[in-house]
Amino acid sequence: MKLIIQIPCYNEEQTLPLVLQDIPHEIPGIDVIETQIVNDGSTDRTIEVARSLGVNHIINNVGNKGLGNSFRIGMNHALKTGADILVNTDGDNQYPSTYIKDLVQPILDEEADIVVGDRQTSTIKHFSPVKKFFQWLGTQVTKLLSGEREVADAVSGFRAYSRQAMLELNVTSTFSYVLDTTVQASSKRMKMASVPIVTNAPTRPSRLFKNMWQHIRKSGTDIVRVYAMYKPLRVFVGLGIVFFILGCIPLFRFLYDYFFGSGAQGKVQSLIIGSILFSISFNCFALGIIGDLMSRNRTLIEHILKEIKGKK
Repeated sequence: MKLIIQIPCYNEEQTLPLVLQDIPHEIPGIDVIETQIVNDGSTDRTIEVARSLGVNHIINNVGNKGLGNSFRIGMNHALKTGADILVNTDGDNQYPSTYIKDLVQPILDEEADIVVGDRQTSTIKHFSPVKKFFQWLGTQVTKLLSGEREVADAVSGFRAYSRQAMLELNVTSTFSYVLDTTVQASSKRMKMASVPIVTNAPTRPSRLFKNMWQHIRKSGTDIVRVYAMYKPLRVFVGLGIVFFILGCIPLFRFLYDYFFGSGAQGKVQSLIIGSILFSISFNCFALGIIGDLMSRNRTLIEHILKEIKGKK
């Protein structure tokens, strides 16, 4: 059983040693433990530090490709090198590496395909009340859309993936992989679990986003896009129903006045508005059917990708 511990890095020469120093060298049930960094266009001495500390695999991106792409590239490399479990942690030392043993245990026990480190955000002292609220809200929205109830901290980047999960997941987001993989895992009926962890004190501001509002905007865009990819019928039929109901209101107003009131005089605008809303509604229904057919094709393509990745 081979475990690879992956650390996406962007200018992490100061904090990378802190992450690596507490990585366990032995875990019951694991035969080989290796480390891997994905250097996402760092301009400092991240690579030199990684080499001096004995990192087993160093992957270099040409330019800054984003966390989502870095995770995907690292996951594919882990599969090529025969990893049975991949643990992803942050290069800023937010997540204590000592928890890696707890994170991989449900996978070793065959109780989960993906395990998420629950930061218990309501107890983090350096999180403001506003940030705690939006962390909670993001998790609730993710649970609602994905249908995954076992994830207590949906935006946590401290995660362990089984080989089966790595073969089936296809990350499409460039911003972050966590929401993407959560929605996919639920859609593909993978078993997820959470383990409680306590985070370290912050070492630097986040480089993934400039402020909380940018994080909310990018995360919201990602989860809507991924949800629409895997649940297009539900998305577009839902929109179609909304526009259908809205279209009924002016249309009924027109019909009522036409048969029981003063006729069509002065109510033609209601007929026009209702017709436009009905047209939008039927277009949404059609898009839902087309999207569902495309989703079926995507499923077939992902089955082929799984076979290809499994043979590398």
